[in-house]
Amino acid sequence: MGVVVNQTIRNSIITCLGFGIGAINTLFLFTNFMDKEHYGMISYLMTASNLIWPLMAFGVHNTLVKFFSSYSDQKQQDKFLTMMLILPFLVALVLGVIGVFFYTTILDLFSDKNIIVQPYVWTIFVLAFAVSYFEVFFAWSKVKLKSVFGNIMKELFLRLCISILLFLVYFKILTIEQFVYALMITYVLRTGIMQVYALKLYHFKPQFSLPSNYISVLKYSGLILISGSVATLLIDLDKTMIERYLLIENVAKYGICAYIASVIIIPSRAMHQITYPLTAKLINEKAKDQLRDLYKKSSLNLLVTSGLLFVLIICNVHQLFEIIPDEYELFIWVIVLIGSTKLFDNILGNTNAILYSSDYYRMVLYIGVGMAILTVILNMLWIPTYGVTGAAIATCIAVFCYNFTKLWIVYTKFRMHPFSKKTVLALVLIIAFIFGFYFWELSFHPVINIIIKSILIGGGYTFILYMSNISSDLTILIQNSIKKFS
Repeated sequence: MGVVVNQTIRNSIITCLGFGIGAINTLFLFTNFMDKEHYGMISYLMTASNLIWPLMAFGVHNTLVKFFSSYSDQKQQDKFLTMMLILPFLVALVLGVIGVFFYTTILDLFSDKNIIVQPYVWTIFVLAFAVSYFEVFFAWSKVKLKSVFGNIMKELFLRLCISILLFLVYFKILTIEQFVYALMITYVLRTGIMQVYALKLYHFKPQFSLPSNYISVLKYSGLILISGSVATLLIDLDKTMIERYLLIENVAKYGICAYIASVIIIPSRAMHQITYPLTAKLINEKAKDQLRDLYKKSSLNLLVTSGLLFVLIICNVHQLFEIIPDEYELFIWVIVLIGSTKLFDNILGNTNAILYSSDYYRMVLYIGVGMAILTVILNMLWIPTYGVTGAAIATCIAVFCYNFTKLWIVYTKFRMHPFSKKTVLALVLIIAFIFGFYFWELSFHPVINIIIKSILIGGGYTFILYMSNISSDLTILIQNSIKKFS
């Protein structure tokens, strides 16, 4: 776990900084520098591109991680990488042609209450294209077990650029239209930088012939394309469907609450950058004992760390919304429900990596398609009735069903699960801290209240975690930190 812990710590710091900047953008800069309609429009464009890019990438970012370590011959590796670079371009070309022919029809979808989106619909394609190739080159660096720089570009670079662009809007240097185009250029620039870095890690010569196992590669990419699209649908479909049933500003209101809850995924995003390629390597080497150990440790460590973030969010969210402009209201059940799904995602550990790196990814595909259909139906039923809270309910139910199914597949096929007695102890600790601090109100300024409660929660949680030794990896990390400070 040495490589995992080392890069996970670095990635955690980077991801925390990125989410911190993202929180400033989401909660303060967008809400104060833009009106609700334009904020909702920007959120919609970015969310729509997130739905499209997995289709455009054709599963290449996961395929690259699964198959690269299985090649021992460099010429085969070069053929494989060339194929991985060409596939997304071909898919993008097909989607682009379809978009051109049906552009008027697409625009008509926004011709009623949310016509503000119409002039910028075409930018969704450019954003998706840039993200798809960024993920390909990021995966390229992951297979070389170099995830830190890519994480900087993914978590820090884009959010910092958005902050700068928002200030330019505030000082009237940029208009909203120019902001959208500048955002598009930022996405493309990030992809270019990632490409240069990836090519430095592995110098390959393009080989315009197919690798020996190209049929297996194409089958896997096609199935991962669908399963990856399903996973993205489960995460982002709610925002796009809110636009269909409610005014565009509701996308911004829901997005704020969802972003606050999504902070919980910081530990998993940091750890998965390195556990994905390691899991693929262990499965290719048939190292089942090491895989089981990684499975349990990743689950427990993610539960404990994300659990602390969950407690901090739930217990401080009312004070946080006191310093956000009044037109953005708190939907507490959106935060609780979306936060719970993110916590469950963390409990899975490296379940996704195990499934996508094994021969059982087809099962996840079929089930995922069913879950996506369920999500659409639930959103159609509940958004008109319960508003944005209905979207959170739909997402929560679909994600919980999907995650339980994935756990069941791993257990039946690999005879392993990520849980232990310490999992129960960690859950009890999380629930106890929520009920212990949620109803505790202080009479100070909201910022002071957040600082005081966070220090008490963080200190108490860490102390109990250390004394009970729930996670040996985190206990050692705490001990090493104490030694450094002393």
